[in-house]
Amino acid sequence: MHEMSVAHEICRMVAERLGRDALADVVEVGVVVGDEAGIVADNLEFCLEALLSAPPFAGARPSIERCAGPALRLSYLEVEDGSPETAGAGAAA
Repeated sequence: MHEMSVAHEICRMVAERLGRDALADVVEVGVVVGDEAGIVADNLEFCLEALLSAPPFAGARPSIERCAGPALRLSYLEVEDGSPETAGAGAAA
């Protein structure tokens, strides 16, 4: 499944940006998928759900934004930072 390799690459990019020690704090991973990207967005979401629910992640959820064109990019990371004002909500990274 092509989407699984893309999902693995997205998780690798998240780990590269945040560092392995912060992966359990990831709450949401935003991805933009264009209708001409050669990716089945629902399949990618399924693959990301599987990968993000397992260690070193701690149940982060994918958020897939569909758009026109060939776009395929990591758009944002929501991270729980532990501060009282963001407890439960996370902070965009």
